[in-house]
Amino acid sequence: MGVRASCHCGAVVFEVAHAPTDVNECLCSICRRYGALWAYYRPGEVRFGGEGGSDTYVWGDRQLAFHRCRTCGCMTHWSSVDPAHDRMGVNVRLMSPEMLRAATIRQSQGPE
Repeated sequence: MGVRASCHCGAVVFEVAHAPTDVNECLCSICRRYGALWAYYRPGEVRFGGEGGSDTYVWGDRQLAFHRCRTCGCMTHWSSVDPAHDRMGVNVRLMSPEMLRAATIRQSQGPE
């Protein structure tokens, strides 16, 4: 894998093969509050590790599960409740600042 990221305390880490070229600043009611910037990958392209686990929050139409570190509370990623869905979002704000500077930021009003 190529790019490693972690929550603030390091209990949840993830790796992706390549840095994102564009990220999404979702302006829906929950993402706006989280302040996350999402990069999209297939679930098989993201490897999770670390000593801690994550808690999940599912709301609204119950299609997405938002994951956060149980220890420090950082929002790490979202996954689809439907395992057949072949896309997930990882929070680029947990990557090094260089990753964000190299990416184009788009805005949307909800999941794409």
